[in-house]
Amino acid sequence: MQNNVGMIKPELTELPQISDRMSFIYLEHCVVNREDSAIKVTDMRGDVFIPAAAITILLLGPGTKITHRAMELIGDSGVGIVWVGEQGVRYYAHGRALNSHTKLLLKQAELVSNTRKHLGVVRKMYQMRFPNEDVSGLTLQQLRGREGSRVRATYREYSKKWKIPWKGREYDPDNFMSGTPVNQALSAGNVCLYGLAHSVICALGCSAGLGFVHIGHECSFAYDIADLYKAKTTIPIAFEMAAKVREEFDDKTPQDFSGMVRRLLRDEIVKLHLLEQMVHDIKYLLSDSENEENKEEENAVYLWDNIKDRVENGKQYRDDGVEDGSDNDE
Repeated sequence: MQNNVGMIKPELTELPQISDRMSFIYLEHCVVNREDSAIKVTDMRGDVFIPAAAITILLLGPGTKITHRAMELIGDSGVGIVWVGEQGVRYYAHGRALNSHTKLLLKQAELVSNTRKHLGVVRKMYQMRFPNEDVSGLTLQQLRGREGSRVRATYREYSKKWKIPWKGREYDPDNFMSGTPVNQALSAGNVCLYGLAHSVICALGCSAGLGFVHIGHECSFAYDIADLYKAKTTIPIAFEMAAKVREEFDDKTPQDFSGMVRRLLRDEIVKLHLLEQMVHDIKYLLSDSENEENKEEENAVYLWDNIKDRVENGKQYRDDGVEDGSDNDE
């Protein structure tokens, strides 16, 4: 019996950076397998091959089956996975990080654990929403109020532009079709944006659970990052799609409405270079300064030292902490 082992597992340095990949691909009613270094998708119409290292995230819809071999390739390639249900979404898994060190993760943990530094990151996030204003003198409560006003103004702006009534964000997570077209479009679009943010966070080696504005949820940081872009992506797209439903479908959402939203969002993500922007923004938020360089570490593993911060791994040390120059084999 032939052992079909596929391609040799690539080194992390051989994989494309997350910012150079496609955003997401949605699949449903198919079988996802592996053939060499490609994801093989099979349905009643035949086979399609997707280069694993060329995508950021797979959205797996109803009727999707995926093999262990496919998940092995997806994990090694740093591809995110989101299982998408008809009535909501849960983020069940993600690929491995696309780096071999924990520099950003350690920095994230430091920032989120210190109240002063935590507040500093929150201020950065709000400053990104108000680039032409000085918010340094505002309290956290005032910042939240300003952001709430900005979001409400954004909804009103696009409601007026597309002549779509807006009564607020209303949706039932257990009944997608019960929402208005604009609320359905917001739900479908936000799901993709959350998944994309989650995948980029994980690909950079950070934790999606260590949030700054949002806390207490396994996706808190993903919500933080996604919220930075909703006013430019999912909100305008939702009102545009609601207007399309009114004009072309007599206010009745078509069967593939969520798919229409996803495709329009995907085009907008490419247009705005959102993947590159997310990578840049996450590194900026977790840096001490805007110009801080994010240098790759030469070694992936160090030993913690309470005086020197860290020392080299794989060395023998004397009682005084100095490296022992003797042969390790003796």
